Amino acid sequence: MEAATSSRIISQMNFYQNSASLRPGSRLTSTFHNTSKISLRSNSNHKTKTAITALSLSRPSKPDFVGRTFCSAGACTYSEGVIESHSQTTDEKLGVILLNLGGPDTLQDVQPFLFNLFADPDIIRLPRLFRFLQRPLAQLISVLRAPKSKEGYAAIGGGSPLRKITDEQASALKLALEAKEVCANVYVAMRYWHPFTEEAVHQIKRDKITKLVVLPLYPQYSISTTGSSIRVLRDMFRDDRYLSRLPVAIIQSWYQREGYIKSMADLIEKELQIFPTPEETMIFFSAHGVPVSYVENAGDPYRDQMEDCIFLIMQELKSRGINNDHTLAYQSRVGPVQWLKPYTDEVLVELGQQGVKSLLAVPVSFVSEHIETLEEIDMEYKELAIESGIVNWGRVPALNCTSSFITDMADAVIEALPSAMAITTSGTASEEADDDLFGYVVKMKYTVYVSTECELIAAEPFIMLL
Repeated sequence: MEAATSSRIISQMNFYQNSASLRPGSRLTSTFHNTSKISLRSNSNHKTKTAITALSLSRPSKPDFVGRTFCSAGACTYSEGVIESHSQTTDEKLGVILLNLGGPDTLQDVQPFLFNLFADPDIIRLPRLFRFLQRPLAQLISVLRAPKSKEGYAAIGGGSPLRKITDEQASALKLALEAKEVCANVYVAMRYWHPFTEEAVHQIKRDKITKLVVLPLYPQYSISTTGSSIRVLRDMFRDDRYLSRLPVAIIQSWYQREGYIKSMADLIEKELQIFPTPEETMIFFSAHGVPVSYVENAGDPYRDQMEDCIFLIMQELKSRGINNDHTLAYQSRVGPVQWLKPYTDEVLVELGQQGVKSLLAVPVSFVSEHIETLEEIDMEYKELAIESGIVNWGRVPALNCTSSFITDMADAVIEALPSAMAITTSGTASEEADDDLFGYVVKMKYTVYVSTECELIAAEPFIMLL
């Protein structure tokens, strides 16, 4: 087995570690499978940066991927032999649940999909006094936003491909686990559209799963993605007698895994060969953005983990003799608040002005094709780049079902098994401060935003009511 065990895992699930995480939508049917400036960096000059948040890792000069798992209690070391020799008892039923955001299957699904998003009380957080407005607000905002969102989905074929691709990833993961003599049921759990997290969890109960591994399909942790989905699981597991006793391991982030890093490097190396002068091509990493307040006020480790991820990918490319300049920018910002910088659209214009002629876009925070790769990058940003003077444009495809990636995810699941423990919860963090009317009024000065299949949507509820 290729050793790659530095995924971060919660061995004992305390769901309140990032209290700004979000909560789910509701409907049920089941799918089940048996820095504002441009930074043009030469890789050789990139300095190691120590992560400053609880969920970030320090960058190793040479990653040690063997037998090491990052748990909530610290670094836990397992021997390589223990990982490789894992075998199931005859009465053990292993389950793996893949977390993703979901997306509308058809144009008719767009408005109800948006309603599910805005009906989430962790997206538009109202104090108890005003919670009766939650669903009316969600209905209003989703109706107003739907026409613009439909245009984007119409441009990529009339709906999101995310469910189909995630189903394929689940099937491929199941086969990869079987190849390693691990039998598991693999479930797909979407946040805001079918198959919902609730559907997957109900199926897990019906199947009498005895041990569960939670695998978010987000390489880097953010309170708006992985944290959001974990909140859903917490709410379901907390009051259920069966689920609260179920041993569970959560892989919080896995951007630093050797298999993932090498898979990304493989795709980049392959796409560079298409350019007339590969060595002169700018490698342009475009990551999904989040508001700066998430990082600076809520302690979201996303930015640190993203920078760590880019560093590791470039180190791998350098080991192959690829020393191209590269830069990282953040896409999909909306609203008046400040988002992580530099912004993708602004960077593309500046690169053109600086004389860059060849550019390879790398969507680094996505492992599946969806609206932000197929429409925003492939259409909007490509057009902007060409208008800005970039002549040769390319885009690295999402990992989807790349065999090396799927194999590494199977390894991650196996390595997580020793850390599985019953869930513990404490307090009700989501209720804290929500009853503070003054705090609520202050919050409403800012844009309320939500991640929509990774498309971010802005709304200022009081303004939109006028």
